[in-house]
Amino acid sequence: MSTRNVLTTLRGLVIIIPWALYLVLMDLVCSLLLPFSYFFPNGVYNASSFVAFTNWNWIQCIFEVFNGAVITMSGDEVPEGESAIVISNHVSWTDFYMIQALAIRAGMLGRCRWFAKIELRWVPLLGWGIWAMGMPMVSRQWTKDKKELDRVFAGITVRKWPTWLISFSEATRYTPKKAEAARVWCKENDRPIPKHLLYPRTKGFVTTVQHLRKAKHVKAVYDMTIAYEHNHKFLEAPTIWESLSCGGLSGKRGYKFHVHLRRFPLEDLPETEAELSKWLETRWVEKGEWLEEKKDEWARI
Repeated sequence: MSTRNVLTTLRGLVIIIPWALYLVLMDLVCSLLLPFSYFFPNGVYNASSFVAFTNWNWIQCIFEVFNGAVITMSGDEVPEGESAIVISNHVSWTDFYMIQALAIRAGMLGRCRWFAKIELRWVPLLGWGIWAMGMPMVSRQWTKDKKELDRVFAGITVRKWPTWLISFSEATRYTPKKAEAARVWCKENDRPIPKHLLYPRTKGFVTTVQHLRKAKHVKAVYDMTIAYEHNHKFLEAPTIWESLSCGGLSGKRGYKFHVHLRRFPLEDLPETEAELSKWLETRWVEKGEWLEEKKDEWARI
């Protein structure tokens, strides 16, 4: 290992270890709150939101401040404090930095709730903490997940919890191999092929919209499109380790980070399952066109 790599590793460890220890503490606190969530659901939700904010804001500072990632933004303004359904394409583990950057500006960072795999429920500390925070833990078999979704949606619809409920509609990260498989599927099933994207899975989106229409404080769907570039390679994002350990991400390392947001009032979305599925499909085609334009724009710089 070169001297430069050794120094980068040491730098990363110095930055990450305090945050990682605090993450363990955060999971412990949220896990201890779990037994009280049945009796004091609002108090536990608010307390876990505050604890989450302190940890998520810390890692965002590592990415943007310590490691020099410059996240540029475009599109619609995000109203401060507004609850929303958030959908996004999925490129890399670092996607959550892009979404958190907007959540911070909207004052909603601690209120972010992400769809998580149901297997995490049985993981001590991490899984229990996620459960206590009110994150939906699903198997992606939406009929099987009904009870879990009813639990999560009740907190938002009945107790009016302020929330950004976030999902990656493609359900997996974009890779060229997966993109080719998606293109084949789209041709076989007479579906439009979105550029630089996988075809979205619509069932979870439809279920979320149909439930959260009952929550009067959930006003919109935020459609976020995430783009990266690294030394003129489009949609190439840093690894987890790079994002946490390397300085000059948007400088000498040559990364570009951008997130584009479109805000759609929830009341304007169609009603039926078929229409909502078509609506999401149309958004993905438009996202693909936007990504193509962004690729061309960056190529000219």
